[in-house]
Amino acid sequence: MDQKQLKRLSGARKAPVPEFISPQLATLVDSPPEGDEWLHEIKFDGYRMLCHLNRGRVKFWSRNHKDWTEKFPGLAKVVKELPVTSVILDGEVIAMDSEGRASFQKLQQAFGTTGDRGFVFQIFDVIYIDGFNITQTPLRQRKAILEELLAGISKRSPLRYSDHVVGNGRPFFKQACDYKIEGIVSKLADSRYESTRNRNWLKVKCIKRQEFVIAGYTPSEKGFPGFGSLILGVYDKGKLRYAGRAGTGFTIKQRLDLRKKLDEITNNKMPFAEKPKDPGLRHAVWATPKLVGEVAFTEWTADGSVRHPSFQGLRVDKKAKDVVREDPTSDKL
Repeated sequence: MDQKQLKRLSGARKAPVPEFISPQLATLVDSPPEGDEWLHEIKFDGYRMLCHLNRGRVKFWSRNHKDWTEKFPGLAKVVKELPVTSVILDGEVIAMDSEGRASFQKLQQAFGTTGDRGFVFQIFDVIYIDGFNITQTPLRQRKAILEELLAGISKRSPLRYSDHVVGNGRPFFKQACDYKIEGIVSKLADSRYESTRNRNWLKVKCIKRQEFVIAGYTPSEKGFPGFGSLILGVYDKGKLRYAGRAGTGFTIKQRLDLRKKLDEITNNKMPFAEKPKDPGLRHAVWATPKLVGEVAFTEWTADGSVRHPSFQGLRVDKKAKDVVREDPTSDKL
């Protein structure tokens, strides 16, 4: 897209490349919105990344403004080949399982072993391009620009355009769940890019899973290496509340690595605002609440714990203080 075309874009404004633009976030709802004013995309199970290209230099920023460029040298090399001088791409770095689905556990296992070989950058938005900030340009136009930008790349490239369907949110969501995908993200086609969480972007999950603060661990009574279970918590009005224990979903290596990390931050003081009633915590080893883990589960109990939790991996891109219980809001707009 040339400069004349960019100048004619609705909402586009000339501006230098910003160091960082905070990502737009989606609001959790319990069902997809209806109407053709919505674009529906697959919700990818990976690390949200904002990729900056500026005159041959590439940076990958996490959602909380951490520089992750060194983790993705292969992806950075391919980004440099795009036919633009400067661009900011918004997307998700993922790893695929044998069924072709994004797998957060596979992504976790790949870090530190194969570099970023096998990683894919699923790109769903562009918010700056060749001297123009286009955050105020409607989404449908931004996606058209993104599709054009990525049109010439090889099908074997790790850069992928995240396509969408117009309307038909409910059947699209059902299909995603049938295929055992995490969920979908629904976005208003004419919305601007806003660095906040609002109802212009909505997410619907096929399964319940979210981030939890790791408040310590319980020793294993069955001889498992490392620990028996992780003690989970979420923040509520600035206070850490008990949310249950996760004892499944770990590889042996994960158990040993997590135990090592937790032993470095052990704390004699229980971090919860109120003492949990769980009798399984009698021999708990408490930790300073710094680590964040992603956990899948079946439901929340009446007392605020999760049922059948299964550990998915650490979330080093999330701050512990930002971890709260995610409850879907009404789908009535």
